[in-house]
Amino acid sequence: MKVLVLSCNTGGGHNSCGKYICEELESNNIECDFKNYFEIVHLSKKDFSNRIYVKSIGKKGGIFKYIYQIGNAYDKTKIISPVYLVNKMFSNRLYNFIKKNKYDLVICPHLFPAQALTAINKKHKINFIFVDTDYEYHPFTNEIIADYYVIPKDLEERFVSRGIDKNKLLPFGIPISSRYITNAKNIKNKLNINKKMILIMLGSMGFGNVETILDDLLKIENVSIVVVCGRNKKLYDTLKKYNYKNLIVIGYSKNVNDLIKSSDIAISKPGGLSSTEIASFRKGIIHVFPIPGVETGNTKYFSEHNLSFVANKKEKIIDCVNKLLNNDDIYNEMIENQKKYISSSSAKDLVNFIKNKYEN
Repeated sequence: MKVLVLSCNTGGGHNSCGKYICEELESNNIECDFKNYFEIVHLSKKDFSNRIYVKSIGKKGGIFKYIYQIGNAYDKTKIISPVYLVNKMFSNRLYNFIKKNKYDLVICPHLFPAQALTAINKKHKINFIFVDTDYEYHPFTNEIIADYYVIPKDLEERFVSRGIDKNKLLPFGIPISSRYITNAKNIKNKLNINKKMILIMLGSMGFGNVETILDDLLKIENVSIVVVCGRNKKLYDTLKKYNYKNLIVIGYSKNVNDLIKSSDIAISKPGGLSSTEIASFRKGIIHVFPIPGVETGNTKYFSEHNLSFVANKKEKIIDCVNKLLNNDDIYNEMIENQKKYISSSSAKDLVNFIKNKYEN
């Protein structure tokens, strides 16, 4: 069996999810290739898509919010969207690549290749699974006709209400590879930390204004603060000038799982993948600075299921930190809810399904 995982460079979550799926497939001796969709269908579009995404989130994500609203409007009208028509243009190139390389199954943790595959399947049959990487229904998902849809638990009714066949829904959760969790190490000693640790993660782009809360966080006694800035060099350079012994500033890290495992509390933007990573380790979570649109949906899901606190004002963030640090009942209740709704075996469950459904 040979599997192709297709993603795009629009934020780090889609790619990370795809790589987790590949890792889990390969650990089960299933041949797998991870590819960027635009590299296959139109090389010049690869970096362009990433630049458009970064520009759209801007400082407060206003443009992205507008695009998201347009997407929801198209869903309601049932009119074929321009997004689908653009991806349909690339369908022949994608089909030729799949057939040339003899893939038996394609997995898409991104909307764009899933739409192209839908167009292909109107003429040819390609087995494919769509993976939702957020805790919300994405606009244009009802334009995808996949074999199956991997979604978070307790969102089945939301997808069915938008026209997705209930029998095709697989509520395994957003896939995180088994190795991501089991291979993580506690690196507090390596970081020279002997106190409780608060981890601040702002996503691959370093989105969010952490400086507004950092001064007050650093005043909390008996904690160490670790900030992961992602690829935001400006933020990294700014924070490195802070003169606090209990502050550790990290740029882009390939071992975020070690940092999460070592932490007691994580303050994070509510990306679907990053939130899943943290919750899989069962940590106190405070969600801040959502990108308007889908991350608002992530925030709502986590809040309604008591999987995290949501706080965007400085005073509220400090209050939530103190609750998680000082009230074991509140902390433990959050952890128990994470165990109920966020699977730590999501990628493993998906691969077991694939083996049973497609391997023969």
